[in-house]
Amino acid sequence: MEQLAASKIGVARLSVASNFILVILKLAVGLYGGAISILSEAVHSMLDLVASLIAFFAVRQADRPPDGHHTYGHGKIESLSGAVESMLMITAALWIVNESLAKLQNSGAPEHLDYGIGVMLLSVLINWHISGKLYAVAGRTGSNALEADALHLRADVWTSLGVLGGLCAIKITGLYWLDPVVAIAVAALIVRAGYKMIGKSLRELTDVSLPPEDEKIIRRIINEHPKIIAFNRLRTRKAGSRRLIDVSILLDRSMNLNQAHAVCDEIEAEIAAVFAPCDTVIHLEPSEFNLSLEKGW
Repeated sequence: MEQLAASKIGVARLSVASNFILVILKLAVGLYGGAISILSEAVHSMLDLVASLIAFFAVRQADRPPDGHHTYGHGKIESLSGAVESMLMITAALWIVNESLAKLQNSGAPEHLDYGIGVMLLSVLINWHISGKLYAVAGRTGSNALEADALHLRADVWTSLGVLGGLCAIKITGLYWLDPVVAIAVAALIVRAGYKMIGKSLRELTDVSLPPEDEKIIRRIINEHPKIIAFNRLRTRKAGSRRLIDVSILLDRSMNLNQAHAVCDEIEAEIAAVFAPCDTVIHLEPSEFNLSLEKGW
């Protein structure tokens, strides 16, 4: 667990550093050359920087152990951070649209396009690499905050490619109105990514059940245990990277407490082997039914 927490913090710190560098570069080139598409990417990267800082804070706080005020742990902080990051994404996109529409009405020719093309290419390479690392760690740890950060950076890759293509087209054709049009397209992609992330974060904050494929695995683990007659009241939810599971199982009433407890330990260990970190709570029900009865209570 400590190794997973360290990997989350390390990759979040790397994301903060890379975003800070890209913000400085894009702002400098955008202001120097007057290209609204590059400035829109600078705003996007500023948003990514804020998102990375939020993710860095969230993963540090979410991995704190449960305490008297948060007996289920602090995992919801990650879900909340994902929602905040998404709202910031949409807010920045609206600003980009507003600035782009103004630029369309008074379209000036952007200058020093070669610098813009260079910084966009650098942005694509850096963000592709960092987002890949974020996705990998988010996949291993189930971190919603890191996944949101990775989503931001991967969106930045595609928007940077769009701006790069637009700058190349302007350089070749001289059609300067392409600059604000590309910026508006960037904003549309940002809104789409933010909308998807808000939905995911809100599902976790409102305790929506785990995906059907996850619950199917949990049901299979319980059904395959030879000592369990049946089970019901399976309930699941997610708090950050931690899955919370509770279920009632039916055991033969002749089993003593130690035997029943051992069955619970085995089930919890098998579930944790697939879904760690997780908390599994099992309620025992005694039964006089024959153990050969079909499961599925």
